[in-house]
Amino acid sequence: MNGKSRLGEFLRTRRSQLSPDEAEVPTYGERRRVPGLRREELALLAGVSASYYARLEQGHSMNASPEVLDAIARALRLDESERLHLLDLARSAKPRGRGRRPAPERVTEATGQLLDTLADVPAIVVGRRSDVLAWNRLGHAVFAGHLDPGAPDLPSQRPNMARLVFLDAHTRELYAHWPSKARAVVGNLRMVAGQYPEDSALHALVGELSAKSEEFATMWADHRVKACSVADYEMRHPLVGTLTVTQQTLNLGPGPNIVVATTKAGSPSRTTLALLAQATAEVTAPATRVAPATPATAPSRPETHVSDS
Repeated sequence: MNGKSRLGEFLRTRRSQLSPDEAEVPTYGERRRVPGLRREELALLAGVSASYYARLEQGHSMNASPEVLDAIARALRLDESERLHLLDLARSAKPRGRGRRPAPERVTEATGQLLDTLADVPAIVVGRRSDVLAWNRLGHAVFAGHLDPGAPDLPSQRPNMARLVFLDAHTRELYAHWPSKARAVVGNLRMVAGQYPEDSALHALVGELSAKSEEFATMWADHRVKACSVADYEMRHPLVGTLTVTQQTLNLGPGPNIVVATTKAGSPSRTTLALLAQATAEVTAPATRVAPATPATAPSRPETHVSDS
């Protein structure tokens, strides 16, 4: 699917999800054959002509100004992440020269030092496609204790958190409210796909997950966009039982991010996490190595192999 198609599909899907009542558009009791707003209604709300908006949805007008796109975003009731995603899609839809391949992802020395410093906090380093590039001992124990601790060091075996969430039974059971976690993963991938429209490996990952998981395909078609910044999750850990963690993504600028899982001070979850740390303390933890620059794309793995949060 090219940039024009992605932009048009996003606009059509979000328009169909916005009811006249939500948009405060009077219907005068008429029966409507389609859900959501009509094109002309959305155009009126955005302050553009119906014909112009129709051309934009159909991919025939690729020169919408930021001001027009912001007006459409307001009419569609988009939040900030969704608005930025709309701008990304509009940029990718414009004709341009051959795009450059995204730079290979690697764990820098500084990031490795930070991961070591967070020894008492579950932490993993994830790439834009949710590949796990590194983790500390507790990060491995909390998120993927059933996998080889050294897996992130081998590009061919590197876990991928999106695959884990949708294709790995252990990870599905780990989240008490799995649909919430699954929607966050899909929403984040949607956002990244808009930022990196030329990333063929990312599109291959989406294709693989769509083919192997009907739930992923359904959520992907919903076009929801969500930045995985902060979220609370109840986790059912096979070693220590239930605990509630706050998963936060620490944005390190261009390049991989660190995802950490914290618990409230004095809470039962803090005690449970301490028990997990004790239970895994004698297990040899993988050293946090700074790997040389390697392609962030690992070959397609069986359903039990994965990568991100």
